[in-house]
Amino acid sequence: MTVTKINRSDDEWRALLTPEQFRVGVKDGTERAFTPGSHDDEKREGLFHCVGCGTALWSTAHKFDSGTGWPSFYQPASDDVVATKTDFKLIYPRKECHCATCGLHMGHVFKDGPPPTGERWCINGVVLEFRPA
Repeated sequence: MTVTKINRSDDEWRALLTPEQFRVGVKDGTERAFTPGSHDDEKREGLFHCVGCGTALWSTAHKFDSGTGWPSFYQPASDDVVATKTDFKLIYPRKECHCATCGLHMGHVFKDGPPPTGERWCINGVVLEFRPA
């Protein structure tokens, strides 16, 4: 599948997103753990979509309770919807993930997740919209 990229200026993002969504998604911020409404406790069957473009990124079929206070998944909904890059903001390298369509920052990937991947995709809920099945 070919992904059509969406590019927006900061002003366009500000018009579309809340201030917190802009801080996290565009400026690579992190929401506080256990933020109310972060989707950490969402257990219904469905998909989590990017607030910036509507792309389905995460499925509750791949969600697990990591105890971290952020929604955690062991893999994206499909292989081509999430992109990664190396982030050195905390001195040591981390694997950052973002929406492959519009580039909004989602969170980070760690190697302490459950089978079958052993990965924990730790995602900021503020940049997600949940749509029940």
